[in-house]
Amino acid sequence: MKMTFRWFGSKDDSVTLRQIRQIPGVSGVVAMMADIPVGEVWPRERIAALKQEVNSAGLELEVIESVNIHDDIKTGAGGRDRYIENYKTTIKHLSEYGVKVICYNFMPVFDWTRSDLAQPLPDGSTALAYDQSKVDRIDPGHIAEAIASGSQGYSLPGWEPERMARLGELFASYRDIGEDDLAANLKYFLERIIPACEEYGVKMAIHPDDPPWAIFGLPRIVRHEQDLDRLLGLVDNPCNGITLCSGCMGANPNNNIPAIIRRFGKRIHFAHIRNIKIESPGNFHESSHLSCDGSLDIFEIIKAYHDINFNGYIRPDHGRMIWGETARPGYGLYDRALGIAYLNGLWEAVDKMTGKTSRV
Repeated sequence: MKMTFRWFGSKDDSVTLRQIRQIPGVSGVVAMMADIPVGEVWPRERIAALKQEVNSAGLELEVIESVNIHDDIKTGAGGRDRYIENYKTTIKHLSEYGVKVICYNFMPVFDWTRSDLAQPLPDGSTALAYDQSKVDRIDPGHIAEAIASGSQGYSLPGWEPERMARLGELFASYRDIGEDDLAANLKYFLERIIPACEEYGVKMAIHPDDPPWAIFGLPRIVRHEQDLDRLLGLVDNPCNGITLCSGCMGANPNNNIPAIIRRFGKRIHFAHIRNIKIESPGNFHESSHLSCDGSLDIFEIIKAYHDINFNGYIRPDHGRMIWGETARPGYGLYDRALGIAYLNGLWEAVDKMTGKTSRV
């Protein structure tokens, strides 16, 4: 496996490449270009400059998270073919600069959703949290303001500002879209881009819905093991794969993450590993990566990846805000660096227990 760290760019991230380079065991960063409008082609010169900046810090740039999907593709609207062609061109451009995996999602209207971006924990840290009862009281038309109010002035990954300005229009576009329709539109998209992925040596890795259940009456199609089985069958090709997020899918206790890893291992191209504490159905907060701090057994998750000889990319997912750090919610330096140390320690322990080394 290759351990990576998500990075939002020198202009938009409180964490620097120099700091990331000093975290033991990190081989590269997972980057994005949030300022490029969704659906537009990523220019070669921008990708080249990003790669040069990352490589100059002694790090690799082999994973992009995310190249977001235009809503016309998700709804099957008339403009989808143009946006799919743009997406194929972006895949080509990224491949020319060494990108091997693109993480994306197919969530309608909203990306990840939380009810609190800084819930206080008993140890004095703060963490992202979700309380269904609070979400149920939010007017969907004002969720962008509700979420952004706790963002400490940082942009929120996946939350496209230009899209949030037309929520009413977006909700209307999904009014007649059910789960089967959304899955059919995903199939249409994949059937057209996967041949390009094969040609250019790039793997697509879909991120599960976060949280893994319906919100605001919008369809969700990547929530559990059966959904993963269906989406991989839409286009049965190794380039059509998964970003398996333990904390996201683990919010539903019926999702056995180690079992899912062992079942779909060859199609998992990217792994997000984090822990959560489930307080009650639909009510959880994020925790440190340590198994005893949350509801997930991170040792068993690491062991499952090790057992399948996972050779893809791993990153610690959301961290708490600790030691007085101020940063984009979930994406500070300190707790994610601690998470990496913990994950690397578990991996080394499993290596020595099994007598084999499977780290790339």
